[in-house]
Amino acid sequence: MARTPKETDMNDTLAQRVRSAAIAGWWTLLIGAIWLTVGWAAILILLGAEPAWLLRLWGGHTNWQQVNDLILWMYAAFKLILFVAVLVTIWLSFWARRLRRLGDG
Repeated sequence: MARTPKETDMNDTLAQRVRSAAIAGWWTLLIGAIWLTVGWAAILILLGAEPAWLLRLWGGHTNWQQVNDLILWMYAAFKLILFVAVLVTIWLSFWARRLRRLGDG
């Protein structure tokens, strides 16, 4: 069955949008990984020094164990979110490739 020109244009537009979403997803993952790495290095430096001003910044009613636990949980949650973003981005990439192949054939 032959496709009408309108159907072909719609399929090309969808393929282009999915491809753009996949590219944006990969850039987002790259920026997130850089943010995670730089933040982790900064946290290691700050927690290694254990400055008193940091505890006062957190309200003064905390200790270093609580700060360490909270930061560990925050980074674990961020990594989980990045993992889900990786899965979505891989799916978008495969979908964009499939749409391109269907449009060519």
